Amino acid sequence: MSDPGFRSAAPRRRRWLLFVPFALVVVLAAVWTAVWFYAARRAESDLAVWRQGEQRAGRTQTCASQSIGGYPFLLEVRCDAAGLELRGAPTLQFKLPLAVAAVQVYDPKLLIGEFTGPLQLSEAGREPAAVINWTLGQASVRGLPSGVERASVVLVGPTVRAPNLAGNDPVFSARRLELHARPAAGSRADRPAVEAALRLDAGIAEKLAIMFDAAVADKLGVLTAKPIDADIVGTLRGLDDLSPKPWPAWFKEWQTRGGELEIDKARLAQQDVIAMGAGALKLTARGGLDGTLRVTVVGIEKILKMLDLERMMTEGQVGATFNTLDRLIPGLGGMARQNAAPGLIAALGERTELEGKPAVAFPIRFDDGTVFLGPFRVGVVPPLF
Repeated sequence: MSDPGFRSAAPRRRRWLLFVPFALVVVLAAVWTAVWFYAARRAESDLAVWRQGEQRAGRTQTCASQSIGGYPFLLEVRCDAAGLELRGAPTLQFKLPLAVAAVQVYDPKLLIGEFTGPLQLSEAGREPAAVINWTLGQASVRGLPSGVERASVVLVGPTVRAPNLAGNDPVFSARRLELHARPAAGSRADRPAVEAALRLDAGIAEKLAIMFDAAVADKLGVLTAKPIDADIVGTLRGLDDLSPKPWPAWFKEWQTRGGELEIDKARLAQQDVIAMGAGALKLTARGGLDGTLRVTVVGIEKILKMLDLERMMTEGQVGATFNTLDRLIPGLGGMARQNAAPGLIAALGERTELEGKPAVAFPIRFDDGTVFLGPFRVGVVPPLF
């Protein structure tokens, strides 16, 4: 016959095992908390050292106030009234109301950030030259601190304004803009190359006269006044100096280094007009744009009308021929004018198909700044330096 007291004591002795998992969780939480606060203090000191190094390199970063949070799984740095000054000719200043950057504790090589606009860009001691705003701004960088493996920027609802222009209307606006970049295969420190992808939803560019001469700006303005969707992938070579300097000086050095923009794929869509192209562009010794893009266009008739190329077919030597026909047989010149547009399209290039729709394939050629659409000269891009 067994002892009842013995039977009741055994379960009580094993009951403490039920508290072991709880105790382990408490210990692990305490250790994790200690590690996180140590990492937060270390991050604060590392940031100070990094900023000192950046300042010596000509990149001064400031925060009106800074705090570190994100416990338990993030190290999040919050910078209010963020500023960045890039020493150069000229010295550039960037100002943001708020910048937040975070690193996941379990993936420290991935940095993610979020920014509150507007971003003000100005030369030191001057009023802002550009004000960029958005409804949501995010960025990510993978590979730090050993090196950047890839970087991305996403802006929802971006607008760009130039306060010095009358009316302060947007120079550029879009529904969404994405820019992704990474080092290209074979990129070297002495000859860097960057692969980049640009995606644009409903982009509108206005007041292009600040970038091009009036003739080119008028023609491009007609094309960019309506929303455009863009998906462009390419490689930019010769980017070994990104220090601030006047654009003409930057382009001159880029040309001297043999800089080139290689477009692997570019798709633009505006209403029922679609264009797909690829090619390479560079600069000549005098700063003129040089290179060829092979494009295929659906709805080329609308582009020709916007660029006013149909009028070009009825002026000059061709127009004089039409007038002569009218004198020989009244009405014959008018009939020729009516058939000029189809002839112009045939002269541009070959008929083909794009995305299941009739299209025309032809080259867009830049010859030291002079722009040719197929065999037709349509304008001149001013030298970039």
